[in-house]
Amino acid sequence: MEEEEEEARALLGGGRDEAGRSLLATPVAARVPSALCDPSHLAHRLLVLSLMCFLGFGSYFCYDNPAALQTQIQRDMQVNTTKFMLLYAWYSWPNVVLCFFGGFLIDRVFGIRWGTIVFSCFICIGQVVFALGGIFNAFWLMELGRFIFGTGGESLAVAQNTYAVSWFKGKELNLVFGLQLSMARIGSTVNMNLMGWLYSKVEASLGSTGHTTLGVTLMIGGVTCILSFICALALAYLDRRAERILHKEQGKTGEVIKLTDVKDFSLPLWLIFIICVCYYVAVFPFIGLGKVFFMEKFKFSSQAASAINSVVYVISAPLSPVFGLFVDKTGKNIIWVLCAVATTLVSHMMLAFTLWNPWIAMCLMGVSYSLLACALWPMVAYVVPEHQLGTAYGFMQSVQNLGLAIISIIAGLILDTRGYLFLEVFFIACVSSKYAM
Repeated sequence: MEEEEEEARALLGGGRDEAGRSLLATPVAARVPSALCDPSHLAHRLLVLSLMCFLGFGSYFCYDNPAALQTQIQRDMQVNTTKFMLLYAWYSWPNVVLCFFGGFLIDRVFGIRWGTIVFSCFICIGQVVFALGGIFNAFWLMELGRFIFGTGGESLAVAQNTYAVSWFKGKELNLVFGLQLSMARIGSTVNMNLMGWLYSKVEASLGSTGHTTLGVTLMIGGVTCILSFICALALAYLDRRAERILHKEQGKTGEVIKLTDVKDFSLPLWLIFIICVCYYVAVFPFIGLGKVFFMEKFKFSSQAASAINSVVYVISAPLSPVFGLFVDKTGKNIIWVLCAVATTLVSHMMLAFTLWNPWIAMCLMGVSYSLLACALWPMVAYVVPEHQLGTAYGFMQSVQNLGLAIISIIAGLILDTRGYLFLEVFFIACVSSKYAM
């Protein structure tokens, strides 16, 4: 205990030593540690910010592993598109419930530090089980792995945001959220462009394609989840240290979940929920199936198809913070949501009915995706009392994951029975339905 008090006095530059002499009289080099070790210093907070950003890197990198390896998974595991899309559905199913209780587990059960470690363990275990399913040629094991991975993935994002609020509450917070989102999209982009190349290298090493090659590739990709786990451990240590030195409180999500509040939700809020579901189901499932679409319709190579399929994430990485500031300055959230929806509708129509260079359509989708995310989610705060915000956002994420789970299965079924043109028409119908709101 005395050592902790001594460290705190040294960091904060006050107090006296055992002989009663002022600490100010001691040499500066002996009294003041480096800026990186001082929790109150900007350099230390930037170190914490970098750990927060990399905390979610592994989760977002591995989330779209199926999309990056769609051809290989369907060939090596001998599954059709409907079964392939179950890999996304199984990720979403646990989050239909956990979106309500992730914040509760962090606040009341684990605490932010243990919660982050536990959730990062789930994504590591889930990715390992997913990879073992490939190695042992057991698709059911791959599905189980995605379920376990999903159990940790969304809750880890809640923990990441809680750390951000705890360390950067105030004028820096919006920028921090933007940087975290950018790093998440970088993780998705790296996955799209790396996993196919990695598979080919493993194939060359083992001398043949097959489920073993697939499993080994997924296992190597899981190294990024270990990076997230290491960041979780480092953050827990630094946060506990800051709490001890600065008497800083452990972070709380601030979410108060009351399921009884759902019956009091207004019509505008329900419309926001519907817009959220209808939009995201026309983006994420499309990206999940996009690589083969670009290879079959536009005759792209596997590497080029992966590159264009990642354009939405590439664009959203730098534009999300910019659009966040832009929407804050201009307001008019509804107008920007309508613009984003219209642009996405145009991009899907271009992909469905023309042979124009798909880079144009995908760039439009990337811009509209970034704009909608910045304009739609803050609208909840405008139509819901503050005491219901936690419930409203939890319900919004829950409905979103329910929609993604169901539409992922439907999209795979449509593709197996009708083809890509009907699938694009289905996505166009989903986007168009928002105008009926």
